[in-house]
Amino acid sequence: MQRLVDHALAVTKESVKAVTYESVNNIVRIINGVSALLLALLPGKANMLEGIQGWELRPTFRGPRLPRWMEKRMQSLKDQIIHRATDRRRGVVEDVHLAIEICIEAVFDFFHKAAHLLLSPSEAFVALVSLFSSHGSGIEQDHDPFKDAAISTATRGGDGPAPTERSTNLHQSLNTDARTCQDVITELGYPYEAIHVITSDGYIILLERIPRRDSRKAVFLQHGVLDSSMGWVSNGVVGSPAFAAYDQGYDVFLGNFRGLVSREHVNKNISSREYWRYSINEHGTEDVPAMIEKIHEVKCAELKLSKPDCEEEIDDYQPYKLCAISHSLGGAAMIMYVVTQKIQEKPHRLSRLILLSPAGFHDDSNIVFSTVEFMLVLVAPILSLFVPAFYIPTRFFRMLVNKLARDLHNLPAVGGLVQTLMGYVVGGDSSNWVGVLGLPHYNMNDMPGVSFRVALHLAQIKRTRRFRMFDYGASTNIEVYGSPEPLDLAECYGIIDIPVDLVAGQKDKVIRPTMVRRHYKLMKGAGVNVSYNEFEYAHLDFTFSHREELLSYVMSRLLLVDPNHKPQRVARSKKKEQIAAASRD
Repeated sequence: MQRLVDHALAVTKESVKAVTYESVNNIVRIINGVSALLLALLPGKANMLEGIQGWELRPTFRGPRLPRWMEKRMQSLKDQIIHRATDRRRGVVEDVHLAIEICIEAVFDFFHKAAHLLLSPSEAFVALVSLFSSHGSGIEQDHDPFKDAAISTATRGGDGPAPTERSTNLHQSLNTDARTCQDVITELGYPYEAIHVITSDGYIILLERIPRRDSRKAVFLQHGVLDSSMGWVSNGVVGSPAFAAYDQGYDVFLGNFRGLVSREHVNKNISSREYWRYSINEHGTEDVPAMIEKIHEVKCAELKLSKPDCEEEIDDYQPYKLCAISHSLGGAAMIMYVVTQKIQEKPHRLSRLILLSPAGFHDDSNIVFSTVEFMLVLVAPILSLFVPAFYIPTRFFRMLVNKLARDLHNLPAVGGLVQTLMGYVVGGDSSNWVGVLGLPHYNMNDMPGVSFRVALHLAQIKRTRRFRMFDYGASTNIEVYGSPEPLDLAECYGIIDIPVDLVAGQKDKVIRPTMVRRHYKLMKGAGVNVSYNEFEYAHLDFTFSHREELLSYVMSRLLLVDPNHKPQRVARSKKKEQIAAASRD
């Protein structure tokens, strides 16, 4: 009788699972179908989907599965053979499947135990006695409901192997991909070093490194807005600039701007309003100098640099060459860094700048950006009181975004719709916006944000059509810059004393080629050793897409710097005259 009941419960359980799964899948198919219909009606969808290769409009669901015991053994074997460096998240739809499975298993486990006790009175009596005896003995055990939530997902078969249990708990059900840049680098077999840098205003930023300690050529890579060092390694060994530079013998340093939800600062009690109180100024005059000085300190210690005897008369000399590769906002910050260091007569320690779609000029943009710029400048005094930054503040919503990004890949029509709408917002840029949302640095533990002042600074640049530092207002500008107007960086291009390579994307609608060409024309007119090149890329293709021709070009520019060449030493008095002349011009 017990065997008959067990078989009946097992059949009923699997039937309920099948019906429930199919109902959920039908709902998802409807959502995906409606998205496909909307996508078909929207104009320009073909261009928007260029960055997403191999997508179909059919959703991806779990197919017929092997028996549980066989599935577990196959997965165990697969984990031993294949090095897993892939996306480990489960999407919301997959979580719904898992939650349904947990509930069904729990309900049928209750009925199974109840039927077993009813059909076996002797065992029920023994269980009842043991229950009372355990209460009477006063024994208490620590209980972790998350730890013990193991649920048998095996079904009884004929003569097959004994069923096994698959532990499913709530921690696993919240599974997201929270890999760091360190995880990606070390998983691929490269060395890694983390260096915590403290800026002069107290921010703690992470400088990451793929070290070649004896190398006399180093490269510093700096990301753009809403990004992190993850962007430089996200394409794996073959398509990532960081790994390409390391394989060419470079000591690779990956910079990270301030601006994480975790709010790393020497003042552990810093308020959100105070933490996010910075503009692009601080990226260029605090973050970048702190990281580059740390690089200089590390390389000098490793290469045992001995300073020249006449240090007070000449520029600081270094026995290594440091080049910088920057993207988007990182490019604007690097230009600001070089210009302000020269104005302050401090060494910038760079031998070459490679700027991929650099920010700085933004007046050639679409109506959405223009509207945002107008609104930010208009309501800034009021909005800044309530919105210190644009970020996702709670772990739950960050987790939700992380999981929804996985669903956008499992449901291509929905992902295509989101991709198309994002393309409309940024003026038709065909970057893989959906794919970027799926990167591990957008996770529940931490996530990049944008301070209100950075957004306002970009709006000021767009409105004035000039690449200037942050405008605090006439009175504060006099205190900070010595004049009622902010420092115009483009007017100081003449003091840039290193080669600069500008790269634009023909399909880039965020920072259009016309804006990068303006940098080029102003630098060329100021006598800077500058080059300009264009690729048929969208804005995010410079970092998040595997582009062999771009990697080849970037490496070729780096190789123009000879690490054994000693730079010409310029007397400080002569350098002062050059800088003063450039500032007057």
